Amino acid sequence: MTTPATPATIRPLEAADWPAVWPILRATFQAGDTYAFAPDSTEGEIHKAWVELPAATFVARGVGGQILGTYFIKPNQAGLGAHVCNCGYVVAPVAQGQGVASLMCEHSQQQAVAMGFRAMQFNLVVASNVRAVRLWQHLGFAVVGTLPGAFRHHTLGYVDAHVMFKTLVA
Repeated sequence: MTTPATPATIRPLEAADWPAVWPILRATFQAGDTYAFAPDSTEGEIHKAWVELPAATFVARGVGGQILGTYFIKPNQAGLGAHVCNCGYVVAPVAQGQGVASLMCEHSQQQAVAMGFRAMQFNLVVASNVRAVRLWQHLGFAVVGTLPGAFRHHTLGYVDAHVMFKTLVA
């Protein structure tokens, strides 16, 4: 597992974590450059999407207990496609570039296998988010498709989005 520059531990999200997680998610989604959530999404809408609907939600915490990031894991599809999971990751601005996303992604892959998932798919990786695309590729994900103009970037307009995939078990 990657060791972040800021030491972190990952554990399931607890209700008491939400007041620290929500501002991180809100700022990320309001930026309008990496996630398809509407920038004006309410706290209730995001709580439902990030905490209530997924199979599990986790937080990465620093040595002092501060929330450095969060991720969710859920089936990508229902029924006959439920063996492939989907995850979303957000890193707090103060922890970006310190290995937290790598740590959460590696943790999520282990969790996925433990939960019975056979593969992981990212449905909408914004192509202009070069750091994320590069990181996911470094961690073994392949771009299996590009959706032309599928993301309405806050400042760049319509940009491409990638579907990325990784098999987790043979």
